[in-house]
Amino acid sequence: MSSSDTTGAADGGKSAGTSGATGSTGSTGSKGSAGSAKTGSTGSGGSSGSAGEGASVSDPVCTARDVAVTAATQGGAPYTHLVLTAKNTSGHSCRLTGFPHIQFLESHKQDAPAVARSKPATPVVLTAGAPAYALVKLSDGGVDEDNEPVSAFSVTLEDDPTVIAVTAPGSDGIAVDPAKVLTGYWTPELRNAADGF
Repeated sequence: MSSSDTTGAADGGKSAGTSGATGSTGSTGSKGSAGSAKTGSTGSGGSSGSAGEGASVSDPVCTARDVAVTAATQGGAPYTHLVLTAKNTSGHSCRLTGFPHIQFLESHKQDAPAVARSKPATPVVLTAGAPAYALVKLSDGGVDEDNEPVSAFSVTLEDDPTVIAVTAPGSDGIAVDPAKVLTGYWTPELRNAADGF
């Protein structure tokens, strides 16, 4: 465990443990299910761009109803990383905040810690149809690791307690070492080399 992983884990644990939508920054308007009254859901214009283009930070926060989340393995065997893709299927722009809160195993209820250095410098705003990505570490790829098979796992978004069930890629699922898992923040492009975990 490096010191940067510890920093990331502390950052991830800060918001991952909040189950009552307390939130450290006040976007409390997303609790209601009929849309945020403050931001209003009437068109925010500029739907021609990709992530971050033609939209602004005044757009509502993305909820589980706004995105479709899928997973794909990255690199070759042994597969040590996943790429999560969150595609905006809502028809309007929204902001995808923070990182995916991931739980791989029923026996381990803690969220995968977030790597602080993967946090993007600017807000991730998704126009209609645009994707965002998060790199997820599953294991170190060693034969002596305490890996467990996972065929599906749960993801929740920042400020939305709705659980999104994600099917693991591959016919046999994925191998996860609960002691090694880490997640990156949502970004408009996959920055695997920059994140380095």
